Amino acid sequence: MSTDHLPYAATPGGVVVRWGTEAIDLATAAHERPDLALLVREPSLDPLLAAGPDAWAEVRAWARALVDTAPRTPVAALELLLPFTIADYVDCYASEVHASTVSRVLRPGAPPLHPNWRHLPVSYHGRAGSVVVSGTPVRRPRGQVVSDPAGPPTYAATARLDFEAELGWVVGTPLERGATLTPAEAERHVFGVVGLNDWSARDVQAWETVPLGPHLGKSFATSVSAWVTPLAALAQARVPLPGQDPPPLPHLAVTEPAGVDLDVEIEVDGEVVSRPRARDLYWSPGQLVAHVTSNGAGLRTGDLIASGTISSLGAPGCLLERGDPDGYLADGSEVVLRYAAGPVVLGEVRGRVEAAVGQP
Repeated sequence: MSTDHLPYAATPGGVVVRWGTEAIDLATAAHERPDLALLVREPSLDPLLAAGPDAWAEVRAWARALVDTAPRTPVAALELLLPFTIADYVDCYASEVHASTVSRVLRPGAPPLHPNWRHLPVSYHGRAGSVVVSGTPVRRPRGQVVSDPAGPPTYAATARLDFEAELGWVVGTPLERGATLTPAEAERHVFGVVGLNDWSARDVQAWETVPLGPHLGKSFATSVSAWVTPLAALAQARVPLPGQDPPPLPHLAVTEPAGVDLDVEIEVDGEVVSRPRARDLYWSPGQLVAHVTSNGAGLRTGDLIASGTISSLGAPGCLLERGDPDGYLADGSEVVLRYAAGPVVLGEVRGRVEAAVGQP
């Protein structure tokens, strides 16, 4: 485990920092650092996120110093909470491989990308209230589906429950409404990154999406890792983007290296089914966050900006890309997403599918 890793999590007793398979209780250790106590004693990372880059660096240095002196607790013994309050949730569509493959599955014969796709990070505003921490069961949702193209919709449990392997960028310091950011400036507002599974009911999504976009097919559950890895821990994992053509407009222009080299592993029911790479994403983290601010909407502490499905050639980030109408998740299936950048291992995202309840 990299000595520069030090991811944070929230427990009922306060903030902890991980070192390998053990964790240090920062809330307890804070009796020696009363100047930092208010940032780590809540059962949430919210105060730390809002404190800004100087405080992040100071807490990080303090945590590193505690590694050799403070008591440690096995991570397995901790009760891990949703790490921060989700303010707003935006899900993007940053993978060209994913976007093109989905287009070929759903719109055969049509152009693989809409005209806007290479000019801006296509995205939609999601449901913050249904973001859950890793390990939370995912109930199969019900919704309107059309099983017979010639017939009316029915209200039924989704038969096409899918996962989406993503990354989520966690906003720390807010930005006032009316202000905008360049990609480089935007990254200074990002505290860190979480693994993210944006569960999807594909049959519900297909019926409701035209013409406005995803809604109930996505909003029933989004799982995030309990551990938030500071953006600073990924400094050695920065890589150039795969190439943007045409060049983005000036307000989305980047200075390379702007991408992030993270390997993703997708496991379903104990079997690894795919290994896509985040380095293949067309749009950078800074561009995603900058785009959110580009109309003057601002940022709030706890905003979660997701990458969208991470796919590589031959390594899909979701089941939809396979084009098999019967190849979706069954009740009882467990999906585990893992992420690593060399020695830096992010928190996993785990979720088990439970059967639908409610009206038949």
